[in-house]
Amino acid sequence: MRVHLIAACGVGMSALAGLLREGGHTVTGSDENVYPPASTLLAELGIPVSPGYDPARLDGVELVVCGNAVTRTNAEAEAARVRGLRMTSMPAALEEMFLAGRSPLVIAGTHGKTTSTAMLAWVLARAGRDPGFLIGGVPRDLGRSFAVGSGRWFVIEGDEYDSAYFDKEPKFLHYRPAAVLLTAVEFDHADIYRDLDHVKSAFRKLLGILRPDAALVACGDFPHLLDVVGSRGARLFGLEERNDWRVTELEDDGATRFTIREGGRAVCRVTLQLPGAINARNALGVLLLAVEAGVGWEEAAAALAEFRGVRRRQEVVAEARGVTVIDDFAHHPTAIAGTLAALRARYPGRRLRAVFEPRSNTSRRRVFQEAFIDALAGADEAVLAAVYSKAADPIPPEERLLPERIIDALERRGVPSRLVDGVAAIRDYLVGSARPGD
Repeated sequence: MRVHLIAACGVGMSALAGLLREGGHTVTGSDENVYPPASTLLAELGIPVSPGYDPARLDGVELVVCGNAVTRTNAEAEAARVRGLRMTSMPAALEEMFLAGRSPLVIAGTHGKTTSTAMLAWVLARAGRDPGFLIGGVPRDLGRSFAVGSGRWFVIEGDEYDSAYFDKEPKFLHYRPAAVLLTAVEFDHADIYRDLDHVKSAFRKLLGILRPDAALVACGDFPHLLDVVGSRGARLFGLEERNDWRVTELEDDGATRFTIREGGRAVCRVTLQLPGAINARNALGVLLLAVEAGVGWEEAAAALAEFRGVRRRQEVVAEARGVTVIDDFAHHPTAIAGTLAALRARYPGRRLRAVFEPRSNTSRRRVFQEAFIDALAGADEAVLAAVYSKAADPIPPEERLLPERIIDALERRGVPSRLVDGVAAIRDYLVGSARPGD
């Protein structure tokens, strides 16, 4: 089949393109901006992706897949409707073409789902299960964010974002879950969710399509998640005492080490290359779901000891002259605070400088104004960029995040902070003020 992807350079869309190519289909794509890493991946796969939108690219196409950034007025989307071409969303295409006859393991939640999805795919691959997978990031060990696989399991990052302009339901409702790992529930995606109750309703819908006898592994550290789970049976895990399965005896000596306990019983000792309690908690959820999939505790833990993480998730990108540079995707206050705590544990005694660009659709809004102050207070210095401007999502001034107020509040708390506008200016400031131990 000849398939054309509109907005092909999104993380999920580029992974779908790879699955389609691996499945033997002819694939083309377009995007407003063709950019790496997606453009590099697609080029390596021999998938042509053109900048801009041109209806002529639909000639001979049998199926059109629209990314969720595509609007009704997109030139190619309009032309597809006029021509009567079959159109679908990314998650619907995944469901139709790759999930039939498989057992999808869906990893969903506000935080940790990309890392957890990559962990689970890696564990199943190392255990010889040859899983299919689709991950919203690039795992360092698996090499690519997708695989068709030949085994029973298909591991999917279940995103709560909407599917397409013609399908406003969350993506994860398309994924036919055989089991769910729910990592967290908090408010996010302020551009499409009205409030926390709206977010919780989306996750309730996900649990509503999970068979009553199917496994639900859920992190009990998040009160709103517990509210979503309600009286449904779930294997609760986390750091806190109320959980059935807990991370205990957590330490970092250059690796993260901890003991998993069920009640008072020690089940397994785990070592991770990734830092911090946030990743220990991710690993525990993954191990519980891996055991549900038939992998033994010790075999799964041994695979996780090899796991090197996902690009842009606490990724060490450079080390020079005593300075370590780490790239991280965290954009929610809870994730920022967890990342800073993890790095503080991994690099004790070193100056921790946090550089934050309000770029996501939620972080650009004022909804987390105060929470960002608390999160960034975990650093020794905070550098904030100006709020990123998106023509497709203009924010009224009265709703826009105010970085200047965050800086003022951090300064009052004794955290040196400054606003630096532009990547080049931030680079120059950091290079000019760096010292060994940063």
